[in-house]
Amino acid sequence: MSFFKKLKESIATKTEAVTNIFKEGLSKTRTAFVEKVEELITRRKKIDEQFYEELEEILIGADVGVNTVMQLIDDLRVEVKKRKIEDASDLQPILSEKLIQLMKGDDHSGLRMAPSGITVILFVGVNGVGKTTTIGKLAHKFKSEGKSVLMAAGDTFRAGAIEQLEVWGQRVGVDVIKQQSGADPAAVMFDAVQAAKQRGVDVLLCDTAGRLQNKTNLMEELNKIFRVIQRELPDAPHEVLLVLDATTGQNALSQAKLFGEKSGVTGLVLTKLDGTAKGGIVIAIRNELSLPVKLVGLGEKMGDLQQFDSEQFIHALFAGLIQREDESEAGKTAE
Repeated sequence: MSFFKKLKESIATKTEAVTNIFKEGLSKTRTAFVEKVEELITRRKKIDEQFYEELEEILIGADVGVNTVMQLIDDLRVEVKKRKIEDASDLQPILSEKLIQLMKGDDHSGLRMAPSGITVILFVGVNGVGKTTTIGKLAHKFKSEGKSVLMAAGDTFRAGAIEQLEVWGQRVGVDVIKQQSGADPAAVMFDAVQAAKQRGVDVLLCDTAGRLQNKTNLMEELNKIFRVIQRELPDAPHEVLLVLDATTGQNALSQAKLFGEKSGVTGLVLTKLDGTAKGGIVIAIRNELSLPVKLVGLGEKMGDLQQFDSEQFIHALFAGLIQREDESEAGKTAE
């Protein structure tokens, strides 16, 4: 059975709506990446040094990341020799297989929830990456699953951050625990945890500052928030999600390295994937950091924040190829 057929079968068990969200959300990356690979294969036909060089350029252009690309090209060279492949068109399924391997890792991409009581999820990341929007959409997701949710407005420094979270709160019908602008974020978290305990909510989603106006170090501020939460709920936070804007490509990778080392990040959220042709950054981040991508933003709508799924991701990228393989098989059967 061909690799694409296997991929299609594993996708078949998943809901069509989710498959379509991934397909639509990754259309720009598909055009910039897979279609260029296809064009290269059609033009070159033979696998030689120049073929590898051009493939390298396409992968780097899609922000797959230099280190990851080098590793990928080396792996492909080994496979080509091992399987005695000469025709460039035989390389596509192998390329997609390797990409899935790079992204899978050993970890589970689902959110870690508390076995009982309150699940606390903390969001970190620089300003402008879509942190507040992500919190709002996740609140909606949990609510639609029947969970009770509370949000904490811990970004007390950015003008309008508290109001923005309140707008989301009204939109999704979730209360927001807040203090006035400029208040101590750790104090807001204390209030939020107390409120969550009193109300017996299932999930507490906490916003934090992307940068601080005063001289206090951002990482120190985050550590303080951690301590306050842990004093009240020893197992919390259950997730510390770093939100990254996929449209910034390699810059997102640098932010992930910086935050990941210092703030106890447990997983990543990649927003605005639908707005970029550089979706390859997901592969680079997944491969270069030992952090799982937990959620991806694939559009503007409430339901466009999805749990990351490496098979859905690759299936969406290679959707055109898979469809053509199906059509040619159907044609053969008809004959």
